Amino acid sequence: MGRRFAPFSICSFVLLISALAACVSPSTTPALADEASALDLAGNSVDPLQSASRKIVVLVFVRTDCPISNRYAPTIQRLSNEHADNAAFWLVYPSKAESPEMIRKHRQEFHYRIPALRDLHQTLVRKSQVQMTPEVAVFDVNRRLVYHGRIDNLYEDFGHARKAPTTHELEDAISAAVRGEKLQVHSAPSIGCYIADLE
Repeated sequence: MGRRFAPFSICSFVLLISALAACVSPSTTPALADEASALDLAGNSVDPLQSASRKIVVLVFVRTDCPISNRYAPTIQRLSNEHADNAAFWLVYPSKAESPEMIRKHRQEFHYRIPALRDLHQTLVRKSQVQMTPEVAVFDVNRRLVYHGRIDNLYEDFGHARKAPTTHELEDAISAAVRGEKLQVHSAPSIGCYIADLE
């Protein structure tokens, strides 16, 4: 009797393992994808580092309510235009409170033509090692983080700005990344609005 039912037991065990594997695999994949991606304004998952494979990637972290990041809007748009052949710019909004409608209004008000992403899980914030808005992260064509920090040194302190910046860290980082050169300065502190305040 034992020998007669042994094949049935083995088959049942194999089927049980297969069923469990089928149930576990699909449920884990979407959760990982959702947390690893930012969203465009239509709600689609986007990984900006996978875009424009032959270009460097510049992530610009902004908030709709940060006066310093808003003052930088013309500079950000100008740099995006000037380096369009070699760099893909993205605006990244790390605040969950900023809806797609708020971001569309913000882009229109400040004349942005750069695509925008909502970093709801602050995945891009962590990858870019940023802490403030406005802050930028430059990734080379191999998607290595080569610079993160301020755009330039226009602001000496919150509310205290120079007449004009005397250093241009973002421009320097873009130029170096395009040429494949190493930067002497890989990070520079920024003045603005803390991203940690959004959590």
